[in-house]
Amino acid sequence: MKIICLIKYVPDMEDFKYDYERNVLIREKMNQILNPEDACAVAFALSLKKSYPHTEIEVVSMGPRNITHKLEDLLRLNVDYATLISDLAFVGSDTYATSKVLSEYLKKQSYDVILSGTHTLDGDTSHVPAQVAQWLNLPHLSNIINIKTHEIELGRLELSVDSDHHVMTYETQLPAVLSLQKDVPYKLPYVRYEDLNKDVSNRLKIISCLDLNLSKVDVGFDGSKTKVTKTFVKTLTRSDKIEVANDDTGIQVVYEFLKEKGFIS
Repeated sequence: MKIICLIKYVPDMEDFKYDYERNVLIREKMNQILNPEDACAVAFALSLKKSYPHTEIEVVSMGPRNITHKLEDLLRLNVDYATLISDLAFVGSDTYATSKVLSEYLKKQSYDVILSGTHTLDGDTSHVPAQVAQWLNLPHLSNIINIKTHEIELGRLELSVDSDHHVMTYETQLPAVLSLQKDVPYKLPYVRYEDLNKDVSNRLKIISCLDLNLSKVDVGFDGSKTKVTKTFVKTLTRSDKIEVANDDTGIQVVYEFLKEKGFIS
């Protein structure tokens, strides 16, 4: 069994910078964390490997080279291989161009299932997994909250999918692209203390635009179909907190506040 996990490192919301002229996040010098739902996908893959020891796991990420040490930490968790797709030509890629780049790599790989998160903290369009599935002509399901693997050796999985108002159960034939939601029972463990400095560099490879035989007009700003017409900075104001006692005076203060805001007349 070969599992490929598509993962993304997203900006730490406490430390993000934005290029308003080019309408892109500046990722090179900011602290980045593994997207939480992608972490769930890797956690599921690792849990499956415990039950099926011959399972092989590869994580694939598209981003700047400064995330290599983060990928190495995943290798220290018993992930077999990590692939970083990185090139300055990819800067500015929207979901369409990103999915094209990822798919060009995946077309040359063998796998039984491709896993990802459904949403990302820095975009939340949920486009990339579905677009990858389209490029590869594979079935795709998102918002998965549970996976039953009792028929995995027959090439089938039973999936529980959150459909807003209720949970639906599907069965899918493999290979497929499956996107997990954060509300799953799979959590990524920490690297063991004795493995913190383990050398795993021989299991990490970096792929460029040239390696994928892609033209620069197919990626980055030129290859992106999304066109941003305008961005703006939302100004937030801090309001002072008012504490009132549970008495007639406090009730009067609350009443006057609600009246001022137009909630009562």
